[in-house]
Amino acid sequence: MRRASLPPLRSLPSLAVLAALSLVACAKEKGPAAMPPPEIPVVTVTAKDTPIDFELVAQLRGLEDVEIRARVEGYLETIDYPEGSTVKKGQLLFTIDDQQYVAALAQAQATLAAGETAFSKADLDVKRFTPLAAERAVSQAELDNAISARKAGAAQMEAAKANLERARLNLSYTRITSPITGLAGKAEHKVGYLLGKGEPTLLTTVSSIDPIRVSVAIPEADFLRFARAIDAGEASRAKEPARLILSDGTLHPYPGKVLFVDRAVDPQTGTLRVDLAFPNPKKTLRPGLYGKVKAESEVVKGALLVPQRAVQELQGTYTVVVVGEGDKVETRKVTPGQKVGSQWIIQQGLKSGERVVVDGFQRLRDGMIVVPKQEAAPAPAASPAPAGGK
Repeated sequence: MRRASLPPLRSLPSLAVLAALSLVACAKEKGPAAMPPPEIPVVTVTAKDTPIDFELVAQLRGLEDVEIRARVEGYLETIDYPEGSTVKKGQLLFTIDDQQYVAALAQAQATLAAGETAFSKADLDVKRFTPLAAERAVSQAELDNAISARKAGAAQMEAAKANLERARLNLSYTRITSPITGLAGKAEHKVGYLLGKGEPTLLTTVSSIDPIRVSVAIPEADFLRFARAIDAGEASRAKEPARLILSDGTLHPYPGKVLFVDRAVDPQTGTLRVDLAFPNPKKTLRPGLYGKVKAESEVVKGALLVPQRAVQELQGTYTVVVVGEGDKVETRKVTPGQKVGSQWIIQQGLKSGERVVVDGFQRLRDGMIVVPKQEAAPAPAASPAPAGGK
């Protein structure tokens, strides 16, 4: 029997080439491999009642800030308190050299004594001349002169009494005491300085700091929202206690209450001054410090919240990318409202339950199908820790 002949070895490369060409032809007929849809992070829009807080720059002042000034002229003789310490009401702070005022008091006392003597003599003359004039033993002119002298003596005596009182006051002003209990600042002048030369010289300032006064300038819009919340019957929420955030980021452990609201808005700044009182039992807060006051102005009912990074802005137009039916993306115009922490309230353009893209906008086109990956809703902004770790 005859064996089947094998193809010659030189024909094998040709067969390999034919096989490769057929594979390429098959690949061209199938087309390029389809790319999988991109995975995109999204959040679901939810509607919930959202309190709106405002933070305002605040300056701390004493509840009472009393400037201590010299009321009489003289050399500062002693400083009678430890600078920077707490002083009691009535405590001696400064002493002014009183020699000239002691002399003035003695002179006023002598003048009053002379006036009283002159008045007594005139009064005796009137009493003596009155019956004699009735009997014509003395002339009516002598009686009239005695009456006039008594009136002049009475006036001079009253003037001497006033001078004496003024001399006593001036002498008392040489001992300067604190009108309130509070923290006394440094002495503005040293012993030996001539005080009160032409003006009441400032010596120091005493501040009452428990509670401490905190002043803020509230913008018109925030004030109006606050007022509307009260008018709408949300007084319990609108009157939530204010909190004080200190300059190092810590939260003062005690809430504050409103002390004073100015009568008018400042036309230069468009703000209204509001003063609050915060307990300060440890005296850690001092006048002149700065911080922030955080308070609730209103509650937005059913607010739609999205992360701020999900909102894109171009020339005043705000847009978000929404993942709709069939996981197709769509660019949509929205109207943002107020910012709440890291989120934005959307007033128009979205509905509750819709999914909004929060990252990867650059690779998306309207109508593109994506694989949405749900992200957790942003947590509320954490409040600063209370001062002292409380």
